[in-house]
Amino acid sequence: MEQDILFHTETGGTEVPTAQEPLLRQWIETVIQQKEGQAGAINYIFCGDEYLHQMNVEFLDHDTLTDIITFPYETFPLVSGDLFISTERVADNAADLQVAYQDELHRVIIHGVLHLCGQGDKTEEEAVEMRRLEDWALGLRPEELLE
Repeated sequence: MEQDILFHTETGGTEVPTAQEPLLRQWIETVIQQKEGQAGAINYIFCGDEYLHQMNVEFLDHDTLTDIITFPYETFPLVSGDLFISTERVADNAADLQVAYQDELHRVIIHGVLHLCGQGDKTEEEAVEMRRLEDWALGLRPEELLE
């Protein structure tokens, strides 16, 4: 299976700085390896609220704003899929939570990977475990991503 982690920007999205892409790939691959998965093709698509809302309605029948929608290609241990992230929602959530935009973006980026690794977040128990895993994964970020 092809092993590419790619970053794209759609209407309304904020681009990831090109210099960060190799560091993000390294971090994502580390998390997948630590979860005993195998990285395949992963596409991050950064977009705006309107774009992601339309996808949420069309594909999931949810008429709400969200920060991420994950479409898996494979089942774990293969980790592969499309992850659509609303950078507008990430910015609003970061402001509401009083955290840095970059930290919230990283949390959402890894949240999608954890979904691809099989972690749910529908029940309270799953949501608590998801948050614990997000915190664990954030602790694995390369130092250069924190600058």
